[in-house]
Amino acid sequence: MEYLSLYDYLGKAAGEQLGKEVWHVAAQANVPTKLREISNPKYTGKVHLYPKDFLDFYFREPETWQIEDRIKDLPEGHDWTGNIEDDDLPF
Repeated sequence: MEYLSLYDYLGKAAGEQLGKEVWHVAAQANVPTKLREISNPKYTGKVHLYPKDFLDFYFREPETWQIEDRIKDLPEGHDWTGNIEDDDLPF
């Protein structure tokens, strides 16, 4: 399995915020990650490495999303967009 840093995958620095977002999603999905120690003029420290397949999925174009990508266990009465059906309103 090929593991890449966000820099390797994107071809540019991802930044702290995007790095945290990607790590959080990977952790929630139990995606295996690795660490690599790097040192360059802009950053010295550890970076996370992710499976290329995970990064392909995370950074896919929105128009390629499938209904299966939505949350599957919504409460009854909610559609996949999170809206409540009129029949479930309390008035």
